[in-house]
Amino acid sequence: MLPTWFPALVALHIIFTVTFFAGTFYLLRLFIFHRQALARWEPDRGILTKQYGVMEQQLLYFVAWPSLLLVIGTGAWMVWLQPGTLTAPWMQAKLGATALLFAYHLLNQRIYGKLRRGEKVWPVFALRLWAQCSVLLLVIIVFLSTFKDVQWYIGVLGLMVLALLLFTAIKAFGRNTPEMKDAETGKPRT
Repeated sequence: MLPTWFPALVALHIIFTVTFFAGTFYLLRLFIFHRQALARWEPDRGILTKQYGVMEQQLLYFVAWPSLLLVIGTGAWMVWLQPGTLTAPWMQAKLGATALLFAYHLLNQRIYGKLRRGEKVWPVFALRLWAQCSVLLLVIIVFLSTFKDVQWYIGVLGLMVLALLLFTAIKAFGRNTPEMKDAETGKPRT
């Protein structure tokens, strides 16, 4: 039998999930702004990249990492209280999605490190696509947790439609963004 405070543990798990994804969504926006700032002339480039670096560091280490670790911790605690859920296919899929989420966050950490060192990172369009991967992971995790027994092919089809819609929106948004010239090469920034 589950303890009476189990719903509070579930609520905390959801809260930490929300704060992690909110932090991740904003962190990726900062990466895009940071990358765009690298195409500016000095002194704007130095001022903006320094400010974005500070904001990225605070978001990464004071919001995203603690939230992710608390999501994993509260999730592990819930599984420990209900070990039978580990045999459920939806839980195995959710754990797989959580592992992908952790790997995604490690790659975000790597992007942050490159930006911090002033190294070249992905083009803006690639960063926009990368940002939408977190949306797809959020959708996967929420649907698995909510529906539990959805047919896998319906889920894959839904994700493909969502991915196509996100890609189309990114392409359309990219066309409406004013083009900036790279400060070093004079070519349009990417």
